[in-house]
Amino acid sequence: MEKYSDSDITLRPLEITDADAAVLWYSDENVSKFCSWEAFTTRESAMDHFTKTDMSRAWSRAICVAGRAVGSINVNPFSGNDRCRAELGYVVASGYWGRGVATRAVKLAADAVFAEWGHLERLEAVVDVENAASQRVVEKAGFVREGVLRKYYLLNGKPRDALIFSLLST
Repeated sequence: MEKYSDSDITLRPLEITDADAAVLWYSDENVSKFCSWEAFTTRESAMDHFTKTDMSRAWSRAICVAGRAVGSINVNPFSGNDRCRAELGYVVASGYWGRGVATRAVKLAADAVFAEWGHLERLEAVVDVENAASQRVVEKAGFVREGVLRKYYLLNGKPRDALIFSLLST
């Protein structure tokens, strides 16, 4: 499988026109396997999720390969006394897995949010314990595994363990 060059992979602000591409990744059961949302069965529900969730986040970008949206990445800041940290999340269409797309996108996003948000000291990524591919992505992007968060989130109504990774601004 061909890897993409770093210059082929870019981030840009999400646009409503990306909703059609988002339908593809949000309706893919392989993509949603470790996500808190289930694969959408209708185009309307996927578009609704895209516009209400992805497009409304504080920092959200389209992950593009050669200018085409193939995923999205977002950073959600914490508030109050925790405003020095934020959580990163991403989704990439399964046809682009294993080609360096997610790793490059995570690196680009981390660089951008640390530059844009001067108060940010720590970027976190929480990954299901069985999602080895996503663990490799964040580790290749420079994140450090810190530990296991037991019964941290619900997946299909069942509690799941997750690993927490962090990347510091320094």
